[in-house]
Amino acid sequence: MVEELVAAGVSVVSVGLVYTMAAARVVKQYERGVVLRLGKLRSEVRGPGFTMVVPFVDRLRKVNMQIVTLPVPAQEGITRDNVTVRVDAVVYFRVVDAANAIIQVEDYRFAVSQMAQTSLRSIIGKSDLDDLLSNREKLNQGLELMIDSPAIGWGVQIDRVEIKDVSLPETMKRSMARQAEADRERRARIINADAELQASKKLAEAAEVMSEQPAALQLRLLQTVVAVAAEKNSTLVLPFPVELLRFLERAQSGQPPVAPERAAGPQRAPDPEQSAVPERTPDSRPE
Repeated sequence: MVEELVAAGVSVVSVGLVYTMAAARVVKQYERGVVLRLGKLRSEVRGPGFTMVVPFVDRLRKVNMQIVTLPVPAQEGITRDNVTVRVDAVVYFRVVDAANAIIQVEDYRFAVSQMAQTSLRSIIGKSDLDDLLSNREKLNQGLELMIDSPAIGWGVQIDRVEIKDVSLPETMKRSMARQAEADRERRARIINADAELQASKKLAEAAEVMSEQPAALQLRLLQTVVAVAAEKNSTLVLPFPVELLRFLERAQSGQPPVAPERAAGPQRAPDPEQSAVPERTPDSRPE
């Protein structure tokens, strides 16, 4: 009798252990458990930790609640200004309602991926090339709204959408490079012309000042000679003005500057009597 009770107790314990092992489930911290009992959704969503289900009756579906990084394959399209481009992006989303993510859509990852590709093609067709290259923040916001609208019913929230790269044809790249080069050359010419205009105004003012003092021109010439001679890599031929020599000669002798018409000295007037007497020559004889 005792042996039968012991055997029965062992059988019950064994069955209990088997039942416990079959019913025991562990939900991780970043997961939520959705229970389907005989195909019907249970209203309670199982949180992280140890939980029990009815074996062969309940089915536990675990849903990852972490932020998912989903790369969007490169999509080729034609922009509004008729330029063929290839654009790829990345979508960051997470599940906020585990029950809807299981019940409302078959595979929420695949659904978000397809919606992102379709929205990216639509954005390409509605945008210009300049917007794709320089105004990506606005396009990212528009793309996020287009994907987030249907994803709300799936229990999925779109956190962020980023356009990663825009690939252009080689001919378009060369055309843009030529355009940028021409624009830089235009700006360089404008700056150079503006500098020449300012320099000409300054030179005109300097010439006006030097015209009042002629010696300033000579000093400026000497400064130029000093600047050129400092390089010591060229032969300098300097025309030396005669006026400067005369100025130095007068400064050395200590005489004041004399006007050119007075420098030759006073001229004596011719005597009328001497001019009336003819000169004698050796051949002339008195009569």
